[in-house]
Amino acid sequence: MKKKILIVIADYYKDISNGLLKSANSRLKKSFSINIIKVPGVFEIPVTVSKNIKKFDAFIALGCVIKGQTPHFDFISYASTNAIMQLAVSSKKPVGNGIITCLNMSQAKARLKKGAEASNAVISILNQ
Repeated sequence: MKKKILIVIADYYKDISNGLLKSANSRLKKSFSINIIKVPGVFEIPVTVSKNIKKFDAFIALGCVIKGQTPHFDFISYASTNAIMQLAVSSKKPVGNGIITCLNMSQAKARLKKGAEASNAVISILNQ
């Protein structure tokens, strides 16, 4: 039976999220059963993973946070990363972190391979 993976993707920056998703899927192809849930922003990713923790074998979090002129970037980035790590450790299920944090849109576009890197991390843990 194929392992079930849920990709939770924040589509605030649609071009970036689509690129991350394409990158993540390039590594998963036919080896896994994939479901996708879209959420408005990265802050909603951990609660979505948490709500689905018993239904899937692994998770991939995809999204982008771009620094603005306020500390909001720092709070969202830290809170999301910390929550994802806590979920992975407490559930003993891999949660690949494909949330990119950048200073501008051109940096984000240059980091779309982060989706594949998050998939690789999940595959590695599932194969342990």
